[in-house]
Amino acid sequence: MKGWVKALLLSASLAGYTTTVAAGLSMDSIAVQGELTQGSLIRVTVPAGTKAWFNERELAVSPDGQLVFGIGRDAPLQHQLRLELEGQQLTVPLTFQAREYDIQRIEGVEQRFVSPPAEVQARIRRDSQLVRAARATETDLPYAFQQPVWPAYGRITGVYGSQRIFNGQPRNPHLGLDIAGPVGSPVYAPMTGVVTLAEDLYYSGLTLIIDHGYGVSTTLMHLDAFHVAVGDKVNQGQLVAAMGATGRVTGPHLDWRINWYQERLDPALLMPEAAPPLKK
Repeated sequence: MKGWVKALLLSASLAGYTTTVAAGLSMDSIAVQGELTQGSLIRVTVPAGTKAWFNERELAVSPDGQLVFGIGRDAPLQHQLRLELEGQQLTVPLTFQAREYDIQRIEGVEQRFVSPPAEVQARIRRDSQLVRAARATETDLPYAFQQPVWPAYGRITGVYGSQRIFNGQPRNPHLGLDIAGPVGSPVYAPMTGVVTLAEDLYYSGLTLIIDHGYGVSTTLMHLDAFHVAVGDKVNQGQLVAAMGATGRVTGPHLDWRINWYQERLDPALLMPEAAPPLKK
């Protein structure tokens, strides 16, 4: 179930939420958008002026009372949202649902395809630092609360959470959504934002990161060309890149990722359609 899920939040919370009941801060004053499941980005609307904490982390709240948070692929299922307004408090326990992921076990793979060579380890560490820094960006851009549009058109060939085990060694799980298409196919900004990274990285090839505000960012990977640069503001639906096959891939596609700071989330959970159209 997608969309507004205040009823789901309420049903998950009746067992133990606590509040110093106030006219301005109550369960009826909260609206939640997103699925309470692993890998989900959750958006919440609260009364303006409310302070908020997700677990122990204080959240930035927009002037009109919007906030956002997310949990990763293998995150625990029990969390809480704590709100405070003019001395009154509301604590809502959140129970998320566990997910099952596609796990493939493959034996007899040559070692050179399992682990990168030693001479590229320094580059991989540098790449990780660049990506981590871009995803740590904190701004009050309001675009984190937009409904995304599909960044590319094509066939879904990889889903969030899937994982391969080569020769008994688990590889990192796939934490994005793969959309296949010919090299040069257009790639669009799924939400408005500011470009914070445009680099050629070892694993993900030509990689673009767009900041949407409040810790939410988009990553677009394996590109063939950039049409924007770091610091550019891009509008939702704007052409920002061309699809490619750069980095460690087996064919041309776009790997689209949604992040909340360092948490990698599932873009598919934000989309009302199961898959993008094959043609624009």
